[in-house]
Amino acid sequence: MNNPFVTNGYAGEHYFCDRVEETRSLIDLLTNGNNVALISPRRLGKTDLIYHCFDQSEIKDNYYTFLIDIYATSSLQDFVNALGRSIIDALKPFGKKALQRFLDVVASLRPDVTFDVFGMPSLGVSMGSIDKPEVSLDEIFKFLEQADRPCIVAIDEFQQIASYSGNANVEALLRTHIQRCRNANFVFSGSQRHLMDNMFTSPSRPFYQSVTLMNLKPLDLGVYRDFAVGLFNDAGKVLLPEVVDQVYRDFSGVTAYMQRLMNVLFMRTSEGDTCTVDMIDLAINYTLDMASDTYEALLRQIPEKQRNVFIAIAVEGEVENVTGGAFARKYRLPSTSSVNSAIKGLLAKDFITQAKSGGYQVYDKLFALWLRRYIDIK
Repeated sequence: MNNPFVTNGYAGEHYFCDRVEETRSLIDLLTNGNNVALISPRRLGKTDLIYHCFDQSEIKDNYYTFLIDIYATSSLQDFVNALGRSIIDALKPFGKKALQRFLDVVASLRPDVTFDVFGMPSLGVSMGSIDKPEVSLDEIFKFLEQADRPCIVAIDEFQQIASYSGNANVEALLRTHIQRCRNANFVFSGSQRHLMDNMFTSPSRPFYQSVTLMNLKPLDLGVYRDFAVGLFNDAGKVLLPEVVDQVYRDFSGVTAYMQRLMNVLFMRTSEGDTCTVDMIDLAINYTLDMASDTYEALLRQIPEKQRNVFIAIAVEGEVENVTGGAFARKYRLPSTSSVNSAIKGLLAKDFITQAKSGGYQVYDKLFALWLRRYIDIK
């Protein structure tokens, strides 16, 4: 690859940093009949870890693996559609026989699938009308149970089902199907800790005590430092260790942001040259400039009262008491009830997140940096 610091998706073991212990634990749990709830803030690498596990020979050679992202779904119908598409796409490399087995069982989806003269399947865009998602879901689970290989299904941003209409029924329905399916194990990946914890640890919820909880932490600094320095060395470039240390501190060890900055630093370092600490600010400014139009558009979309609270939190970095008088006075915010309402709206849209300490932060750390620069200019 021209640039080994991958910023979009899983590109193979060579470009994947560490997670040796987590990979081993997740594979051991899944291959021994356990379902897993994988929880961490967004951008720490949950999805890439799942793909990395799926790419290991003991999984790849013996299981069907399916990963769906339900972040954009809002109903059981959307969920079933996404699951059906994921299964069809994953089965296509196994040829006509495997795909036909799925189509024979899941008749209600009516996907647009054709076969060329060589018997290779081709999937059209249309999945057909899902008039009765409960029926289609039942058929999908029948396929999973009857598949000629054991299956692993990973559902990314699983907390999204908590926002579905008739949520309790959806959770109970999925829990019933999963409990009865002996030929498949599941990974429930989620980024909103309070929602995920409540789903799996509250006695009143259908998924209570049905999984092994696995919390993903930031990469170890020393491990990521060796990884980054090694990739520079492989390309005939030098990366000073203190550069990695500062990037790690600046972005709290969040993988996606570190990779983004290291990608730019690698791009800006010529073969035979050395990447130094004074290049970090240049890389950050370059990254923020590239994202400026997007951030401006997002900022305009936020209602005014929410926008004011959002900017205030970004400038502070982390706010423990958002309804406190000192914070409100400092940023000329309105009443406590208005701030509370703004917080709820920003949380629902994932513009801010609540840390384990209870404080509120802007979810996108680069967005927060851009806002602080924007406020300084204006």
